[in-house]
Order: sequence, then C-alpha cells, then structure tokens
Amino acid sequence: MKTIDALNILSISEKELSLEMVKKAYHQACKIYHPDVNPAGTAMMQAVNEAYESLCQETYPIKLGELDFSINYGEALNEALNSIIHCAALVIEICGAWIWVSGETKANKEVLKASGFQWSQQKGIWYFRPQSQKTRFYRGNSSIDEIRAKYGTEKVNTRFSKELTYECL
Repeated sequence: MKTIDALNILSISEKELSLEMVKKAYHQACKIYHPDVNPAGTAMMQAVNEAYESLCQETYPIKLGELDFSINYGEALNEALNSIIHCAALVIEICGAWIWVSGETKANKEVLKASGFQWSQQKGIWYFRPQSQKTRFYRGNSSIDEIRAKYGTEKVNTRFSKELTYECL
C-alpha cells in the first residue's frame, strides 16, 4: 500500500510523522472500525491493519512535504462498505486502498451506484475509490488479476449466501 493511502485510511494528516503518531492513529481507527461496533468492521479492519503494517515498515521520522491528505478517506471507505455489506451474492475484495465488487452485481446495480461505486468497463467489475482520490491516479490497462497480484487481495465475508435473494435488503 502506498504511504499516502495508508495515512488517509488512518486519518493522519501531519506533515512530519513519527511511529508514535501512527500507533495512536491505529488505536483510534480500531475503536471506530472494530467489527463489534461496525457492520463492515471486518473489511475495514483489514484495510486499517494493512495500512498500519505498511507504515510500520517505514523509517521514522518521515517528512511528507506537499501531499494531498483526505481526512475522511477511511470514513468514505467505511460508508461504502456498510452500504453494500448486506447485499446478497456480491464478492467484495479489498485490493490496496480500493474496493472491488463482482458476483451478482446486476440485481444490486442501483445500490452500488448510490454508494459511489463505478463500473469498470475494461475489467468488467465495480470499484470504489473516494471521490477526492480519483484525480491523482493514472487509469492504466492493468487487469484485475494484475491488480490483485500487485496489491494483494482480501475477500470480505458478506452476511448472505448465494441461495438467498439477489436484491439488497
């Protein structure tokens, strides 16, 4: 995971960063996104843990300079996950700081759109990236398998199985 994405997920906006700051932000994020208090907590904790592990590998202190921080980045991911976590027959994956959704998406198309997900025609899969982060990335020609290989993937367990209805409840 890129350093800026990890910082955004943990809601860190300091220009000079120490390991103590990272630990404090990690503990605060754990309180907010823990599965006991958040329906999409498992998925969010995967993203928080990945961000924390990524930042723990850095050499401190870090001077970040003029990077764009999005303080509500983690919250935007959380809201997007919470809005689709109850939808049946979706396969939700977290690859880096992006959410990718496949499976039976046709029945849940309107819910995905309303939640801020967009359709990737090239990959044939839905994705979510907070609006404030969309302009700084090059939309390359990588396949979803190449993205999975590069950033790793964590599948999110949804609460419904494929035998149930295909509509979002």
